[in-house]
Amino acid sequence: MTKYPTRGVSVSVWRNLGERTVYENRWVTVNMADVELPDGRHLDHTVIRLRPVAVATVVNEANEALLLWRHRFITGAWGWELPSGGTGEGEDPAAAAAREFEEETGWRPGPMRLLMAVDPMPGISTSHHRVYWSDQAEHVGDPRDAFESARREWVPLTRVPELITRGEIRSANAAAALLMLHHLRLG
Repeated sequence: MTKYPTRGVSVSVWRNLGERTVYENRWVTVNMADVELPDGRHLDHTVIRLRPVAVATVVNEANEALLLWRHRFITGAWGWELPSGGTGEGEDPAAAAAREFEEETGWRPGPMRLLMAVDPMPGISTSHHRVYWSDQAEHVGDPRDAFESARREWVPLTRVPELITRGEIRSANAAAALLMLHHLRLG
């Protein structure tokens, strides 16, 4: 038994005894882990290893966030998202977020501040998302990666809860970040 560090109660933990790679490319590694359960039983568990993701938005003086309206072929759904992408080896996540924001929107953000760090699927994936935001941006032209979205719009933060409820913000990192910005900016 391992003591849970903040609550003082004993809990059982799963132990990863080793992994073997079953698929790998430059974006993802899929491993099978030999996991020992607290009762001593073993099971094979899929582990998806991904490089860290940098996410960004800008909120203007009117409390509008610049969002992307895009289609995701995997789920077959349209929705509002935040610009994001993988961080390069050794790349500063804030710089990666600013780079992705400019490439996908055509706006160069001001100084980026960390809003939150989330792990959307910690039961199966190492996908770690760091979300940054700025309260200023300069339009520098058409987005270099315009193919990534059908349109880009300044969306009022007041609409965020409604858009989530209607299923128009489906991405976990966007929903969490926009709700946090809604709280911080609007109370």
